[in-house]
Amino acid sequence: MKINTFYSLLFLLITVFISAQDLEKTAKEITDEGVQLYRSEMASWYGTDVFIENYKDRENIGGYFSYIKNDKVPTCVFFSKENKVIGTISFPNDYKPENSKLDLTERDFTDVEKDYFEIRQATNERIKTDSIFKFYNNVNFNIVPIIKNNKEKKVYVLSGTNLNNIVLFGNDYLLDFNSDNSIRKVQKLHNSLLSFKMYDEKVGKTVSGIHSHVLEDWPYITPTDICTLMLYQKFTNWENYTVISKKYTSLWNNKSNHLIIMKTDVLEKINEDQKKRHPEKNQNLEPEK
Repeated sequence: MKINTFYSLLFLLITVFISAQDLEKTAKEITDEGVQLYRSEMASWYGTDVFIENYKDRENIGGYFSYIKNDKVPTCVFFSKENKVIGTISFPNDYKPENSKLDLTERDFTDVEKDYFEIRQATNERIKTDSIFKFYNNVNFNIVPIIKNNKEKKVYVLSGTNLNNIVLFGNDYLLDFNSDNSIRKVQKLHNSLLSFKMYDEKVGKTVSGIHSHVLEDWPYITPTDICTLMLYQKFTNWENYTVISKKYTSLWNNKSNHLIIMKTDVLEKINEDQKKRHPEKNQNLEPEK
């Protein structure tokens, strides 16, 4: 009986250890993807400013996309309505517009840029026809293509707004592509659109946030969540952010850009234990006025 108990306990410990390793691996993959989205979006944000300031023929602009050139340099590419490159803005060191490199030479797409362009355009057309995409007032879609190892092709669609004091989560989508740049799969990452205030009239400037995930295919924080948190960190100064689903809780440290994923039931047990050990910390939790 003792031997059986020993092996049962050993099996349990091994299972817990493997589960923790798997969640750590998942957290790293999500973080890496979120950071790549962030780098691409930063190139779009500031690349657009640089290009519009220096390019005067607005009627000739067909669109733009951003990517990480050679996996190193965030680069924003503007193209004409005739699908020619009309502007290339790169950020080799930082995202300060004054340190960017601008090239307004008209040219053809490189082979890599052509793939980015085609999956970007395919996404733009699908948005117009697929009812999975939801539209809201004062909300626009940002199309972010990603190609990994010249093989894995996908596009994230994020929701953005120009309204002040607002950060949006949700109403975001992921499109997976075949090698010929045709769309293989379209899925939504959140069940709805979530709006958060950077400054709340009742409590002042918020320091953290939380939302829940109900879609079974997306039980963790998403790369789009991480991208949004990194983009707005300098405006919100949020210290941390939490995403909860039925099975998992994702804890994002906004200062260190570090993600921890835990099973929700395990975290609940830890919290209950802390309440029992430190009951005084659970009193008088109303915000100061």
